Amino acid sequence: MAAALRLKLKNIVKEYPGCRANDGIDLTVEAGEIHALLGENGAGKSTLMKVIYGVVQPDEGRMLWNGHEVRVTSPAQARSMGIGMVFQHFSLFETLTVAENIALSLPPFEARDRKRLDERIREVSERYGMALDPRRYVSTLSVGERQRVEIVRCLIQESTLLILDEPTSVLTPHEVSSLFATLRQLASEGCSILFISHKLEEVRNLCHNATVLRQGRVSGDCRPAEVSANDIARLMVGNDTPISTQVTAAEPGEVLLNVRALKWKSNDPFGTSLKSVALELRKGEIVGIAGVAGNGRMSC
Repeated sequence: MAAALRLKLKNIVKEYPGCRANDGIDLTVEAGEIHALLGENGAGKSTLMKVIYGVVQPDEGRMLWNGHEVRVTSPAQARSMGIGMVFQHFSLFETLTVAENIALSLPPFEARDRKRLDERIREVSERYGMALDPRRYVSTLSVGERQRVEIVRCLIQESTLLILDEPTSVLTPHEVSSLFATLRQLASEGCSILFISHKLEEVRNLCHNATVLRQGRVSGDCRPAEVSANDIARLMVGNDTPISTQVTAAEPGEVLLNVRALKWKSNDPFGTSLKSVALELRKGEIVGIAGVAGNGRMSC
């Protein structure tokens, strides 16, 4: 039995002065499918997502939603249809609580009952393994927790298509694993996911299908698990471009930064203070600061 069609784009064209950002793009996403949209910077991915979400209007082409032709004229209309989007740069107010941020995107009759909204946030976030305290201020949350707020906001709006723009770019490996578990659960319940990423091994691990863009056009489609990362990269950059990960290791030079016994007291009751931190950074050296979310990495 064929899967139900969630979204279908036909010959989408979007042109700006001197730039044809989308040039006749076709895209099909089925219900319960995790579909990757891939391409180099400037390939047209963000423009296409903005067309789907109603931020911009296409110059040509058709969009079918659940089998019916539609024209999405605003993000508010997209949300009312069941299309949710989590941008790479989160759209949250740090001085407001989790519940207040979510309430801003809801109809007034849903936002007024704060007790009920708190219950819904706890219920939805716990159901999908993203537990959130509705009363916490966003300023006290880690990057991964802020992303949870964005996703839970979409789920409370009952989104059946979730667009994620570079969702793992600022997450720790543990947070990525947790996110993928949530996305797989959502897909198993029929929610469709459009996953934009440059991390090809993550795409191979998570996504059912992929559409690759190059210079505003579709350069190919594939099932990521059945091809190599190099195969996908060639669709992104072209067969005539050599792909190599062989880089000569640099020899660290003189010390540029030397930190010893660094202490800092956080005034935030949810913040993390620093105690006796020491690190050294040399010329030509890459130093990583690692740790579980909430252990002071951002304070450093």
